[in-house]
Amino acid sequence: MTDKGLTLNYRFTGADRLTVAENGAKAVTAGYGALALDEIVVLTHLIPNSERGFAVIIDQATNLATVFEVWFGGFVDKREVMREIYHGYVDVAGSGPPAARHAATNRVEGKAYHWTQDNGIETLEFYPSAAYSHFVELTRTGGELGFCGPSDYIRLSEEAYIYTRTECEFSGIFTLYVMDVNRIEQIGFRLGFDQRDKLEYYMFRGQGEWLGQLAQFEKFGDTRGNVVPPDEPGKGARRVYRPLRTWKTLTKAQVDEAAKTTLVFDKPSQMAKNGNPPTDKLTGKALTVRYDNGPSIEYRFDEADRLRWRYVGEVNWITARYNAWESAPGLYIFGHLLEGAPNHDCHSTVIDLDAGLATCFNGYVNTPYIANEAAARTLFGTVEGEGIQPPKFRRHERTNELLGRALTWNYAPGLTSMHLYSTPRTVSWIIFTDENAGGMEWSGSGDFVKIRDQIYFAHWLEEACNGSMGTFLINMRTMHDAGIGYHCDEKGLSLGPIGAHSRHAGKLDIDRFYAQKTKRSDA
Repeated sequence: MTDKGLTLNYRFTGADRLTVAENGAKAVTAGYGALALDEIVVLTHLIPNSERGFAVIIDQATNLATVFEVWFGGFVDKREVMREIYHGYVDVAGSGPPAARHAATNRVEGKAYHWTQDNGIETLEFYPSAAYSHFVELTRTGGELGFCGPSDYIRLSEEAYIYTRTECEFSGIFTLYVMDVNRIEQIGFRLGFDQRDKLEYYMFRGQGEWLGQLAQFEKFGDTRGNVVPPDEPGKGARRVYRPLRTWKTLTKAQVDEAAKTTLVFDKPSQMAKNGNPPTDKLTGKALTVRYDNGPSIEYRFDEADRLRWRYVGEVNWITARYNAWESAPGLYIFGHLLEGAPNHDCHSTVIDLDAGLATCFNGYVNTPYIANEAAARTLFGTVEGEGIQPPKFRRHERTNELLGRALTWNYAPGLTSMHLYSTPRTVSWIIFTDENAGGMEWSGSGDFVKIRDQIYFAHWLEEACNGSMGTFLINMRTMHDAGIGYHCDEKGLSLGPIGAHSRHAGKLDIDRFYAQKTKRSDA
């Protein structure tokens, strides 16, 4: 019996066969699977000759039940599994309806686990939001990138919770399990179509390992779930981040036309209201940056926001607008567009004048996937100038020191997000709700370079999103950053400031899953 009126009458005729009648209609016969974790049972089945099915989670100790109706075809992408949630109870003869119900919760928010299923599938799963989750497939895709999906979190008891994930915008696969957070065990099922368009529908049992707990920022005592309202009311409604359906993608010809208009540090940015002001300390300097895996460039910093540059060996200088910030004494980040580059490149460059080292995130568009989606190369090298002795062999290096960290970034009043660094090449960003719960979440590929102790240069790419690239120099001692955003749309090619102050929200124990990944300084 459910509060929304759905009733399911079951008769179990065998270990894997049942009959079910919905709302008193004629019963149908179906195959089913069921697993138990102490008193909690997860039952799942499809309705024959339909694209629908059910998952029923029963706590036999309390007779409370939560039902998930699942179906294909409820969205324009027919492969995406939809779900509707019904809370209720098992009708027991001689007993009245219990007053309690299972309920959505944020009590799982911030947790992270390493799960190993009995079929050999291994995942790292992070719950930094009350409405989304982030997962890394260690076996299916080799653990290179993390991905996000809308999720449900439902409290059964203080130690047992239902978790769901729908891989919207990707495979559309639906995963549901009950987890015991004391014993760190799970039982559940997976339903959807794989990369070969073959139906996956199976149950699994898993063992887990707790990886840590991130900070929560809701008001003390607020344990609610469903903090993000659905896109629109209706059966199966949920809030889903669908950037590719709202972002205008451009062709290469359209990008080339749009890039004739450049917007470079031309106005204040919402992403930098809490940033530090640009510095004029580079004014008057003449520097040469030599990249091992890229060009050598001469610079003349004529003014606080105007420089000249040219490739070493060229005769003519090119004037560009730039901004620079000093993150620590002698350590600067600056950025500019490379006029004339066929893919409308930008350089976001960190120079350490004390160490004679330089690292650049070379952003560009006209990628093979979407023309106005940014990509990036990482360039390592040295900087030369008066009084600077560049090293012969030493370079900045990629680092795993940020792995597992979560940092919040407050760019402006009311504009706060949290970054989670889940793999050596993934940045996930979580947008906070008005109640300071983790809300919408997305992720993209990135890179992380150690500049000095506790100072890191990183970038993220908003792939399959809005195409932007964000670069930022993180100073863990000041808990502040300075950075540059790069973006192309029909309005033009833009380069603008990024700046926020930060809070450390925790560090998860995931370094060892990437221990075999050695530090390298190549692109």
